[in-house]
Amino acid sequence: MLKIVFATQNPNKLQEIKAMLPDGIELKGLDHLGLNDDIPETQNTLEKNALQKARFVYERFKVNCFADDTGLEVEALNGRPGVHSARFAGEGKNNNANMDKLLDELKNSGNRRARFRTVIALIIDGEELLFNGIAEGEIINEKRGKEGFGYDPIFVPKGYTETYAQMPLKEKNRISHRFKATKMLADYLMSLNYF
Repeated sequence: MLKIVFATQNPNKLQEIKAMLPDGIELKGLDHLGLNDDIPETQNTLEKNALQKARFVYERFKVNCFADDTGLEVEALNGRPGVHSARFAGEGKNNNANMDKLLDELKNSGNRRARFRTVIALIIDGEELLFNGIAEGEIINEKRGKEGFGYDPIFVPKGYTETYAQMPLKEKNRISHRFKATKMLADYLMSLNYF
C-alpha cells in the first residue's frame, strides 16, 4: 500500500480527494503529521504555490506528499482572482465575502466566462511532478446550492445548468478541475511499483 500525505488542513478537500483515489493508496492530511501551522503560500502562480507547499512538507517530514493550489480564473477580470482566490476579499478567507466581491466586480459585465484550475505538485521519493486540471464554465448572477465550498455556489460548469454547489459530491467529482488533476495524479501513482 502506498502511504501519502495531502498537504492540506481543509477537510472538504481531503474528503474530495480521498473519494477520487483508488484503493491501495492510504491518504492522510496534515493533522496526521501533527502540523497545525499554516504552510507558506507566498508565490505568484498556482504551480509555484503548490510546489512551495509540497516542498515544505517533504523537507520537514521526509514523507511522500502532494499539495494543490486552485484558482478561479475569470476572463473579464484578466484571470483574477486566480492565485488569490481564497483571499480575494481579504485575509479572512471568507467564502461569502469572496463571492460577493466577485459578483460585484462582474455586475456590469456581459462576459461571465471563467474556469477553475487546479495544480497538484507531487513529491515522491524526491522526484517532483505537476498535474494540471481545468474546468471551463461561467459565473452566474446569484448563489445557488448548499454543497461544496469556495466559489461553488456561483460556478456553472460548461454543459450543465446546475452550479457545483447544487450537484451531489459524486457528480461534481466526475467533472471537476480537482478531479481532472487528481485523475492524472492517481494514474501516475498506480503506474509505480508500489502495488
